Amino acid sequence: MIIRITLALIAGAALLAPAFGAEELTAQQQRMKTCNAQAADKHLAGDERQSFMSQCLTGGDEKQLSAQQQKMKDCNRTASERQLKSDERREFMSQCLRKDRGDQLTAQQERMKACNRQASDKDLKGDKRREFMSDCLRADRGERRSPAAGGSRAAER
Repeated sequence: MIIRITLALIAGAALLAPAFGAEELTAQQQRMKTCNAQAADKHLAGDERQSFMSQCLTGGDEKQLSAQQQKMKDCNRTASERQLKSDERREFMSQCLRKDRGDQLTAQQERMKACNRQASDKDLKGDKRREFMSDCLRADRGERRSPAAGGSRAAER
C-alpha cells in the first residue's frame, strides 16, 4: 500500500513539474511566442511567414534592406505567388534579379563570349578548344603562356 502511494506521488510530481516551469519562458521563447502570434494575426504563410519570422526573431522589424536585398525579397514573393518550383523558380529568379541591369555583361563575360565565338567559328573541340580559350583569354589581358608553364605546342616549337 505504501509503495502504491509513493508511486502515485512520484507520478503526480513528474506530471506537475512541467506545469510549474512553463510559466517562465526564456527571452527567446517569449519572442518566438510573440512573433508566432503576430504572424498568425497577419495570416502569413509560406515564404512570407518565414521571412517575417526571421526578421521578427532577430528584432529587425524596421531593418533597412539594400536595393539588392529588396529586389531579392520582391522576386521571392512573386515566385511564391506564382507557386514556382525547382528549375522554373531558379530560372524565374535569375531573370527577375537580372532585370534593370540591362543584361549588361562584365568585361570578363564579354571576353569569354568573344573567345567562345571565335572558337566556334574555327570549329575547335576538346583540348584544342580549351587551349585556344586559355590563350584567347590571356591575350585579351596581354598575357601569354610560356612553354615552361605548360604552354608548349607544335606551332611554338
